[in-house]
Amino acid sequence: MALGAISLVAFDVNGTLSDMSAMTDRFAELNAPPEMAELWFAQVLRDGFALTAAGSKERFSVLAEDGLRRVLGDVELNRPIDHAVRYALDGFSSLGVHPDVVEGVRALRAGGLRLVTLTNGSVEVAERLLTTAGIRAEFEMLLSVDDADAWKPARSAYAYAAKQSGVPLGQTLLVAVHPWDIDGAARAGMVTAWVNRAGAEYPSYFVRPTITAASLVTLAAELRGLGT
Repeated sequence: MALGAISLVAFDVNGTLSDMSAMTDRFAELNAPPEMAELWFAQVLRDGFALTAAGSKERFSVLAEDGLRRVLGDVELNRPIDHAVRYALDGFSSLGVHPDVVEGVRALRAGGLRLVTLTNGSVEVAERLLTTAGIRAEFEMLLSVDDADAWKPARSAYAYAAKQSGVPLGQTLLVAVHPWDIDGAARAGMVTAWVNRAGAEYPSYFVRPTITAASLVTLAAELRGLGT
């Protein structure tokens, strides 16, 4: 389809808008290996995907807390496990946005595009993140798979966003840093934009993104150049 037909941009939140690097500091402050933060997040996603594949579903917050108890259970922490779990979860809920997000979001909105979120996490976390960054007003809706039939990358999660926004999947751009999200959205019929801030290689086994951009700012500029 022509990129000029895009009228809605749906953003993934965790990692795409939020800068999760601060979680490594939280784990270090608990006397846990900093790299364990990435392992924990990957396990939360894995279990969410597994439940979706089995025809079930659980809230991100439930999987996140349970996962923390398991990954921190064998670590010699500097505080009781209940306190450690709460400290880590509080850090996740109070992350900031990536440096390019505020300018990029405002540029996309100024280009006449409607903006929404579509997260596997909670609306509350997205609300806090965007409000703190001063860009909540740029988004007309904050959508979560909590209210859909399944987690992303199931097709029904993307279909939920289309239904709520009244925009066909083929006229919606899914923006994410996660290749699995790009792949799922593409298979559902969406236009996709992979935000590749780290200069990584895209996995060969996933459907390739329609657009690859180094930041939301460059994405907005590219869409302007293409007449979107």
